[in-house]
Amino acid sequence: MTNISNRKDDHIQLALHKNHQAQAGCGLERLTFEHIALPQLALSDIDISSEFLGQPVSGPFIIGAMTGGCDNGEHINQNLAEAAEYCHIPMALGSQRAALEQTLAQNVRRWAPKATILGNLGATQLQQSGLDLAKRAVDSVTADALVIHLNPLQELVQPNGDRDWNGVLEAIQGCVSTLSVPVIIKEVGAGIGPSTAKRLADAGVKWIEIAGRGGTSWASIELARNSSTKEQQIAEPFIDWGMDTADLIPRVHCAYPEVNLIGSGGVRNGLDIAKCIRLGAQMTALAQPFLAPALESSQAVIEKIEIIQEQLRLAMFLTGSKDLKALQSAPLLQPTL
Repeated sequence: MTNISNRKDDHIQLALHKNHQAQAGCGLERLTFEHIALPQLALSDIDISSEFLGQPVSGPFIIGAMTGGCDNGEHINQNLAEAAEYCHIPMALGSQRAALEQTLAQNVRRWAPKATILGNLGATQLQQSGLDLAKRAVDSVTADALVIHLNPLQELVQPNGDRDWNGVLEAIQGCVSTLSVPVIIKEVGAGIGPSTAKRLADAGVKWIEIAGRGGTSWASIELARNSSTKEQQIAEPFIDWGMDTADLIPRVHCAYPEVNLIGSGGVRNGLDIAKCIRLGAQMTALAQPFLAPALESSQAVIEKIEIIQEQLRLAMFLTGSKDLKALQSAPLLQPTL
């Protein structure tokens, strides 16, 4: 087993623990919809369907990136992919770096031939390896888009992580202008704020996944893997570094309304999804809620998707929102939003 595989296996086990989930939440818990006691709707009237990358999807959420290149990776991805195919929900792969470096078969299209599949690479991997790696990531799974993840805090805490981020924006711009599929830029839990969003928008990026603070803490996970007492002491003040998801979505949406936003980072259920849509996101992404079901079976993932979809329907019914467009203007009790 390679060092990358060992690290990915560690990530799965640690991500299941509550002590590596943000305790304060992502800010969505502070938001309250006005309860509409006269919804003037039947629950059966509610339409949660949406469109993503030009394709119809059954709900405005993505199975977020989780894993790749480890012992459990194929089992997890098969269960996720089969559920994505059955439920007509997009799926983002975990980082493809290990699979590409080890020339491992990537079987997601065998399990999900018609689903919307998002490839995934780290930004510094593109900086180091160039456009060829990005093209290989897309071609290897016939991806509908490529997610490029930004994780500077995780890399700083990770033993032997990437410390040189020079040229990353230029690598992203090269992908945007060259690849045949859309490029989605995401963080991994510290958030993308207005300043970074401006740089990305100027580089031609049309989709940003906010991935704010409030969900799985990759800094905490990497710190748990770091045996150096000195490095642990250096990193300790930065465990809660980042910006809350609920604060970022409206700020970035207001500043750059032409950029499509995916709300993520602490999104755990259908009510959270409804709040993200109301704040200005076009789509949302959830990863941690699907991890335990994915270790079990594709049917367990399907049941989790159905639960989340029904939670979203209930939230829309209780806000008098017949569809997602109506949900975008559902009243919140906070007067500033």
